[in-house]
Amino acid sequence: MLQRPVEFALYLKTHNFHWNVTGPMFNALHLMFEGQYTELALAVNSIAERIRALGVYAPGSYREFGKLSSIPEADGIPAAEEMIRQLVEGQEAVICTARAIFPLTDSANDKPTADLLTQRMQIHEKTAWMLRAMLGQ
Repeated sequence: MLQRPVEFALYLKTHNFHWNVTGPMFNALHLMFEGQYTELALAVNSIAERIRALGVYAPGSYREFGKLSSIPEADGIPAAEEMIRQLVEGQEAVICTARAIFPLTDSANDKPTADLLTQRMQIHEKTAWMLRAMLGQ
């Protein structure tokens, strides 16, 4: 299966942080998180449609997403820097999931799915880099 559960978990976490961020970086992070969750929402839809095109039902409940995702929920409302750290970890989890799926696309000769994974990895690598830059890393 494609990486929709991790993408959705990351979407939800990013949207949560967008709503609840506070502090001196509020405006920058509020806007950055909005751009990220908007992009993730579109990605979740594309991934679900690819899953359906492959003849499988896409997961669609919080219970299913929780079982299938490697991205933990945030405990409470973390400080802004911790939000950034958690989102870096989430981006990296999505990248790892995508890398793990590549051998399956090769063995199935599924070039459309491989292309989708490549596009998603490029976006997540760039987003992780931008978030790390906010932390001075």
